[in-house]
Amino acid sequence: MPVATPRIELGEITPHNIKQLKVLNQVVFPVTYNDKFYKDVLDVGELAKLAFFNDIVVGAVCCRTDMQEGQRKLYIMTLGCLGPYRRCGVGKKLLDHVMKIAKDDGQYDAIFLHVQISNDEALQFYNKFGFKIIDTKQEYYKRIEPADAYVLEKSLKTGKLETVS
Repeated sequence: MPVATPRIELGEITPHNIKQLKVLNQVVFPVTYNDKFYKDVLDVGELAKLAFFNDIVVGAVCCRTDMQEGQRKLYIMTLGCLGPYRRCGVGKKLLDHVMKIAKDDGQYDAIFLHVQISNDEALQFYNKFGFKIIDTKQEYYKRIEPADAYVLEKSLKTGKLETVS
């Protein structure tokens, strides 16, 4: 009898399952997100997803659109997965979803996020997908050590030369 491969599926975040996202974030991240964060997540549509591993919530991604210095960027506020489900393709599925949104939209200049400087596992994960450290934010986090964060970014513009007239 063949062994079934695990199903990783993405689902909407709704008022009915937002508490699952809150619990997941409390377990996965060393910081606490306020009620406004969760209210905003309900309004971003495809930019926020839960990840299900064989119908169990094991991960999530939450993004927003930011404008920085005239550039439209997709900001990954959170992307996380429960420890036992890491290296099972959940994070890749979530990040692939984010990159597909940015590609299909066609108007994003980059995707970026913050990663605690001591989080080697996250740094290695994002590096595999072409994210580069572009800055270090001193004292970015409150109430956790180390408090500094790297800014990671993946450029989506393919070296098009702009002409100045």
